[in-house]
Amino acid sequence: MLRIIYAGTPEFAVPALQALIDSPHQVVAVYTQPDRPAGRGRKLQPSPVKQCALDHELKLMQPPSLKSPTELEQLQSLQADLMVVAAYGLLLPQAVLDIPRLGCINIHASLLPRWRGAAPIQRALEAGDRQTGITLMQMDAGLDTGAMLATAAIDIDDNSTAASLHDELKQLGADLLMQNLPAIEQARIQFQAQDDAAACYAPKLSKQEGRIDWHKPAAVLHREIRAFNPWPVSFSYLGDQLVKVWQAGFSDSPCSEPPGQVLTHDRQGIHVCCGNGVLSISELQLAGKKRTTAAQLLNARDFSGERFASQD
Repeated sequence: MLRIIYAGTPEFAVPALQALIDSPHQVVAVYTQPDRPAGRGRKLQPSPVKQCALDHELKLMQPPSLKSPTELEQLQSLQADLMVVAAYGLLLPQAVLDIPRLGCINIHASLLPRWRGAAPIQRALEAGDRQTGITLMQMDAGLDTGAMLATAAIDIDDNSTAASLHDELKQLGADLLMQNLPAIEQARIQFQAQDDAAACYAPKLSKQEGRIDWHKPAAVLHREIRAFNPWPVSFSYLGDQLVKVWQAGFSDSPCSEPPGQVLTHDRQGIHVCCGNGVLSISELQLAGKKRTTAAQLLNARDFSGERFASQD
């Protein structure tokens, strides 16, 4: 039986924590980010990992940093064999990495070294990758640069979104961790160094990345819409009205109209000319309204002659 410290914050990190709770191993403490304001009232909200820890009455720690001598002493006092990290949100200094007897293992949502950084799921979609997955990695002081312990891959299809991949990968990460914990415990893992030359950086998303540039090819916009679902959500404007685009298809059909021009609309979607090809919007959201299918919206609105604008 291992004494394990768990560090994670968002929903992605909950299944692995739950799997450890349900295992014979002992979760001696859970580390998560401090509560953040959320919602219209901007009230402090616990992270999903915090809520899971509270539900199971686990020792909970929420330091803003792990660099202080006090925090290092606290970690040392837990006498952990292993620290498991999943989307924690803080870089661990070398002094922390050195504390657990078996080191620190990270559950990372890409097939390293393909996407290192904060948004590997979204960047894989945006880039048009056909596969993604989970890598179990021995953590070092770099950003997702440590030696790999195990990987598991899933396919990305034309309907995959960041939301759907997230839900697949969070469970895959928990499964891969539990499959490999016996070998980690017995020090039977064969580490494989990453090829730094093949690494790509996956920077954190910004809200402005969701702004649709209709001069781009329809195939590129299709990838971006899926990558930015559920956040920041791709958006454009009809006049002064903000429109969020949740789902779309595309074709490479030639189009001679200006980018953003609505060509036709039917039960399958609103077909919009792009820099190359046609984007067919199938699910969208007008400002102040709920998400709806294009077919439902067309019952109340005629888009003939309208043009989407990239700028407000």
